[in-house]
Amino acid sequence: MTRGEIKERNRRALLQAARQAVARDGHRARLEEITEQAGLTTGAVYSLFGSKNGLLAALVEDLSGHHYAAVEQAVPVGLDLVEAVDAFARFGVRTCADPEALAQLSFETGLQDMALRDPGLRAVLATSIRSHEECLAEVFTGRAFPGGSVTQPQARRLATVLRALLAGLGQRAVLGLDEEHSEQHFAAAARAMATPAVLGPA
Repeated sequence: MTRGEIKERNRRALLQAARQAVARDGHRARLEEITEQAGLTTGAVYSLFGSKNGLLAALVEDLSGHHYAAVEQAVPVGLDLVEAVDAFARFGVRTCADPEALAQLSFETGLQDMALRDPGLRAVLATSIRSHEECLAEVFTGRAFPGGSVTQPQARRLATVLRALLAGLGQRAVLGLDEEHSEQHFAAAARAMATPAVLGPA
């Protein structure tokens, strides 16, 4: 195994261990436990990520990258805005049905728990949320809509609303709070947001 391959293996092991620790322990997640789970030392964290928050920031970025790559595949080019919103919502339902959905919700809740206590991590999480919304806005920018196409500012407004809506609906679905969380239900709620009132001025 080359030096680069060892470095990448260690990086992946730390990211996986950090995800499990944050999901399980929230703000009580300790760096020593993360490194022990990964079979490494705390020195590896500082060498690869600079700090515990650097590790968590890399974890958030890694998960976000995979998520939005999947979004882009789920919402193909050529759909108009309403069709794209519909496809995005249906992707959200499939995400909630994934066997890993509960683990992901545990991780997100644990990360928010940590961020409430750590201003540095709070800033990292805020940056990540803005980045999520920018990525989603890119998916909707330029889509055909009555009267023209969606501008970047309009897409940003829509992305913020859709992300909040589907996060809430998804949480309810994962926790079993809704008896019915069909694709049709998610899609109808999302399509209702694709209006001039939500999009705002160009």
